[in-house]
Amino acid sequence: MYDNDSINSSPYHHEADATQLYGQPLYPQQNRTPPTPSPEPPRRRPPAGGMQNVAMLLAVAIISATAGAGGAYAVLGNYDFPDYSESAAQTGGDTPIATTTGTGGTKGGLTQVVHKAADSVVEIYTETMQATYFGQYITEGAGSGIVVSGDGYIVTNNHVIEGARSITIRTGDGIEYEAELVGTDFQTDLAVLKIEAENLKAATFANSDNIEVGEVAVVIGNPLGTLGGSVTDGIISAKDREIALDNQTLTLLQTSAAINPGNSGGGLFNGDGDLVGIIVAKSSGNAGGTTIEGLGFAIPSNLVESVAQDIISKGYVSGRPQIGISIREISDQRTAAMFGVDRYGVYVLETAANNNLEVGDLIYEADGITIASNNDLANVLANHAAGDVIDIKVLREGREMSVNVPLSEKIPEHIQEQIKAA
Repeated sequence: MYDNDSINSSPYHHEADATQLYGQPLYPQQNRTPPTPSPEPPRRRPPAGGMQNVAMLLAVAIISATAGAGGAYAVLGNYDFPDYSESAAQTGGDTPIATTTGTGGTKGGLTQVVHKAADSVVEIYTETMQATYFGQYITEGAGSGIVVSGDGYIVTNNHVIEGARSITIRTGDGIEYEAELVGTDFQTDLAVLKIEAENLKAATFANSDNIEVGEVAVVIGNPLGTLGGSVTDGIISAKDREIALDNQTLTLLQTSAAINPGNSGGGLFNGDGDLVGIIVAKSSGNAGGTTIEGLGFAIPSNLVESVAQDIISKGYVSGRPQIGISIREISDQRTAAMFGVDRYGVYVLETAANNNLEVGDLIYEADGITIASNNDLANVLANHAAGDVIDIKVLREGREMSVNVPLSEKIPEHIQEQIKAA
């Protein structure tokens, strides 16, 4: 659940399964009491139509780097992504992520956009086990997803499926599939799912670098978890918006098209029906109760494509850097005194060999940027790749020092275990 602090600190929230805004139920007249615990609570999901179960949609916040159905991940081997061209945008078969270099437009009108794009958007329904004082019970959520290959790979937001014990996909023809979690990426709030299906219609990816402000923008998704296939339109309002979501700063597209709970993970398409982004958030106003409309945000398609390819082929996003340290944030005088330092920063608790840092170092600057928190250090690393060397200033045994720190590749533990077992 969102807490009041997280909501008040940011005017933006994810649009996956929100039933709670500013600490109040979205539909208070339908707020339900948790059912009596049982060894296997019954499975309940919002229906394809109607509004009676809207209040059961789960409020979701990003709280960890990896999650999903039982924490299950699968490395599905090398996935061949050939050269991309407009001819790759085919329906059915073992289709790769289809990409075009077009800039979008208005040809054919919105009806043709929908005809081209709608079948590549799916509905996502999740079940998550919640533990309370009264025991365990199941809550249900809903979101959207995008088909990226004809043989069943689907991209959505990490926060749509985070913590889910089961994930169900409903395609445009009404057929439901149980989905396997291939992998997630907390940093970009993306996840890849796989269903056993053939001849799905994959979205055609546009080059998001070529998008222009003012272009037609069409959103297709599953608002409220009951209205799958809903279409709204607007324009691309801005590019390169740096938006903070759950302590992660994302560079996003902004759109005026209407976005509602359940649209997360759905598609933002241009006037040619090509995918330009994955819906991730909208403005929720502020703590004073201001209502804000027409401020939605999407992850650019080029980033979606890159992350999806890595997750499908490797199970994780490659090239991400890490220092190889365990740290403690020093942000108040009491903690500083506890660790014997006289300034704020990031204290090194453990360190890997050969990175030139030592246990007890206090990192207070990196790349010329003051480090006052764990997030400050993470933001510096986000601008680098594995193999880079960065300049870090530390306080070591009372002396200020500058050290060159090499960055290694960050490989998730479950992938490392699979590599060792191979």
